Amino acid sequence: MAESIYATGKRKNAIARVLISPGSGKIIVNNKELGDYFGRETLQMMVRQPLELTENLGKLNISANVLGGGLSGQAGAIRHGISKALIAMDSALRDKLKKEGLITRDSREKERKKYGQKGARKKFQFSKR
Repeated sequence: MAESIYATGKRKNAIARVLISPGSGKIIVNNKELGDYFGRETLQMMVRQPLELTENLGKLNISANVLGGGLSGQAGAIRHGISKALIAMDSALRDKLKKEGLITRDSREKERKKYGQKGARKKFQFSKR
């Protein structure tokens, strides 16, 4: 593999454009190091998960541009994008990633607030008298 591979990942309202190229294992998100962008260790682990699973952690440089949503959704979108790019790089990795559920786009979205109610499901307190 000599060239870089591009893929798009999505989760909630976040969209990540991921570029994978051979290198020393540097992960850059929105022009910042992974640790600087995602403060929580769990979010960093989430981003690294497909790389650890396919044993490519120190072999690939990853550059991701992510917009929309919160930090958790953005980390999920980057993870989805990395998984798709790894499959484009080597289709033999598909079974391993599919087994862990990293290829499937998590389609859960926030439910909208309904009129006459406090939220999506929660109602105002009912008074009989």
